[in-house]
Formats: sequence, C-alpha cells, structure tokens
Amino acid sequence: MFEGQPQNEVEAMIKSDPEFRQLYHRHRELDKQVLDAELGVLPLDDVTLAQMKREKLYAKDRLTRMYDAKRH
Repeated sequence: MFEGQPQNEVEAMIKSDPEFRQLYHRHRELDKQVLDAELGVLPLDDVTLAQMKREKLYAKDRLTRMYDAKRH
C-alpha cells in the first residue's frame, strides 16, 4: 500500500498519528493473513475470509482518506 507515495511521508504519518499507525499495522496483519489463507497455509472458512477482506478494504480506504486529507 502507498506504492508511489514518498515513503518518508507515510513513515511520518505512522509516527505522528496513532489512528493511522493502528490502521496501517492492522491492514498489514490482515494482508498477511488473507494471503496465507489463499495459499492454504492458514485454514479459514469462506465467511471468515470474506470478513477479513472487507475489514482490510475498509482499513485501506480509511488510510487513503487520512493520507489524502493530510497532504491537502
């Protein structure tokens, strides 16, 4: 996430904004779990996997809005 954005800006937001930091780490955690589930490493039922994907998408959308608001 945030490919193409200046890494120093993203890191500054992670350090300065507790909500952004929490969401960023939660998104990364969900991303890893979803990938593991899709690879068959983490056994999850379809409902749980779908819920995780929705939560991951919500976190990404919120992070993007927060990042854009901070830049403008």
